[in-house]
Amino acid sequence: MSNQLDQYRGVWTLAEVRQGKIHPVSFELLAWGQSLAQKLGVELASVVLGSGVGDQVDQLIAHGADKVYLADDPALLDFGVEPQAGILTDLIKQHKPEVLLGSATTTGRTLLPVLAITLTTGLTADCTGLDIDLTERLLIQTRPAIGGNVMATIKTPTGRPQMATVRPKSKRPLAADPARSGEVIKVELGPEQLASRVKRLEFTPEETVGAPLQDAEVIVACGKGLKDVKNLKLVTELTEILGGSLGATRKAIDLGWLSYSHQIGLSGKTVSPKLYLGCGVSGAVQHLAGITSAEKIAAINSDPEAAIFQVADLGVVGDLFQALPLLVERLKQNTEGSAS
Repeated sequence: MSNQLDQYRGVWTLAEVRQGKIHPVSFELLAWGQSLAQKLGVELASVVLGSGVGDQVDQLIAHGADKVYLADDPALLDFGVEPQAGILTDLIKQHKPEVLLGSATTTGRTLLPVLAITLTTGLTADCTGLDIDLTERLLIQTRPAIGGNVMATIKTPTGRPQMATVRPKSKRPLAADPARSGEVIKVELGPEQLASRVKRLEFTPEETVGAPLQDAEVIVACGKGLKDVKNLKLVTELTEILGGSLGATRKAIDLGWLSYSHQIGLSGKTVSPKLYLGCGVSGAVQHLAGITSAEKIAAINSDPEAAIFQVADLGVVGDLFQALPLLVERLKQNTEGSAS
């Protein structure tokens, strides 16, 4: 088995294509991959599966890829797990990378489990940390476990490639270097690789207040301290004034105040805004795991012992229903003053 594993070399990332564009999460994966590739002393490659994206692959090279495997065909315009899994399986068997990284998005969470079964290898989902054990040349995969109360360290000693999905916004992309050079390898596809038993009927985008949470620079989040859905208008108004996006804890979602697309935390989305403001958020460890990449964290809570204050850069201990109207009024005054 050891001799077979020695044939595998290289770190690969799975670039994501959405609506004909390479998504920024692809560049985050390259930031993870470059660190691993440097420690292993191997090349970093990215795989692109899509339609009409050939003129965008230079972006991947600029963000750290040494090679780009490009599978470009009209049949790959929309995501389909069967053709994409088949193409990736063939590529992996041919080129034998030792590590394959995907994002913990709908695409990564759908595609990589199929690859793990097909290739008889391991997969660790929703990682928050990756490293290399140089003694054994193994990928160290770290992820929250038992509801976020412990951090599990996982290795894949007998399967290849070693596979993991990492949470979006858990690492910032490297600065693009347009002067970087790399190799683009076009993948020849046959009809059998593009066949699928699934037909896409339509696409319905999720409805959110503001930009999607993973793309937002300002997030206002509500927790159970909001007490009633009728009070949601307080944080919604504040969100709109700040030009931000509305987030929520799992408790607020479970109470039916907002849809799942607003949920932040272990069972929701990981975010990386410039400003996160928690309103009535106590700071359960599961929620805090989703906001650790925020540049600045502010919180309003009536409980001075709330866990959110342990990570907050600015904390306001007070009645949410007094503080929010005052904050909204002051922001409106500032906005009106600036306009005049």
